[in-house]
Amino acid sequence: MTGMRITPAAAAVTSLLAAGLGAGAAAVAAARYGSRAALRPAPDGPVGFGGTRLRVVAAAGGRVTLAPASAPALLPETYGLAGDGVHAVAGPLLRSESRPGGQLVRTLERVTYGSLDAGTRVRLTPKVYAGTPRSALGIAYEDVAVDGPLGPLPAWYVPGARGTWVIAVHGLGDTREQALTALPLLHGLDLPVLAPAYRGDPGAPPPPDGRGGLGRTEWPDLDAALRWALRPGARRVVLYGWSAGAAMALATAVASAAANSVAGLVLDSPVLDWRAAVRALAGRSGPPGRLALPDPLRGLAVLAAGEFGELATPLAVPDAPTLILQGRADDVAPLAAARAFAARGGDRLLLREVPDGRHAALWNATPHAYEDTLRRFLTPLL
Repeated sequence: MTGMRITPAAAAVTSLLAAGLGAGAAAVAAARYGSRAALRPAPDGPVGFGGTRLRVVAAAGGRVTLAPASAPALLPETYGLAGDGVHAVAGPLLRSESRPGGQLVRTLERVTYGSLDAGTRVRLTPKVYAGTPRSALGIAYEDVAVDGPLGPLPAWYVPGARGTWVIAVHGLGDTREQALTALPLLHGLDLPVLAPAYRGDPGAPPPPDGRGGLGRTEWPDLDAALRWALRPGARRVVLYGWSAGAAMALATAVASAAANSVAGLVLDSPVLDWRAAVRALAGRSGPPGRLALPDPLRGLAVLAAGEFGELATPLAVPDAPTLILQGRADDVAPLAAARAFAARGGDRLLLREVPDGRHAALWNATPHAYEDTLRRFLTPLL
């Protein structure tokens, strides 16, 4: 059939068939591969932006010209540009070409490290800060270790004067650096902040079976961080999570023996519908060697993921006040799931929708509104 595009995943299935496996066995093998890839995304940046690859055309005079002018690259406000040995921050869009393969121009706010030379390959990312709290923001911190159930978990601890702490836990395909976006506001409120790694992260123990559970299996690591915070003197704790980290926060607030110390929750792009998340993630390519499943196999990937029974356990509504921040353009964690979950909580759950917000990139879409909402929610909990 001329003109038919063969995806890498389809080619992989064809190879399995050529090796002697039947069509059913090949499809099941590919589906299992896709489900495991979805449940343990590589730390290549937040999952909502993994496929947005760009080329630097020029960078000078506070502007950066990029190509092609793809839809994600035209998003408003502020995003990071990350590549091999380079990180920069691109501000609002100034100009774009509508023709296929055209160019776009954005303000260039800063180059964190490296150089944006012509021809440099970068990807769009919500990550506007890279490094540690000190190197990225000039905020003093301590490297600490939380005694997790599988072994020591590295964490950043940023001191503050208040008795209410914030534990910030990152989401799919990210690292502790995800917390850096919220840290200036939290530090400005004089809140102690703990940002832990968890199983599968660099420097942390691997998951026992080599996969993640969209927060359903990782939450004991957050529970350990909660108990660590209470020992030095935290009176109450706000759990602040992104994506699967938000699901970890929900599970901890309900199942932890220390749940009565949870003063509130902030859930950014929470993964509440695991089926939708697996289907979306299985259809995305990632680092070299990571295959994207064609659409017919994504449903099978969901079925394969369903073999892991903990995913089928619905997340309960916590007793503590909860702020849900959800993007209307999120294709990993659907808005409908957030609306249904918020409706179950009555007055305890506050849902704020971000019109142009993509998965775990809500601050980027509306920085000032995001921070104002967060400040208003946290102030009564201090």
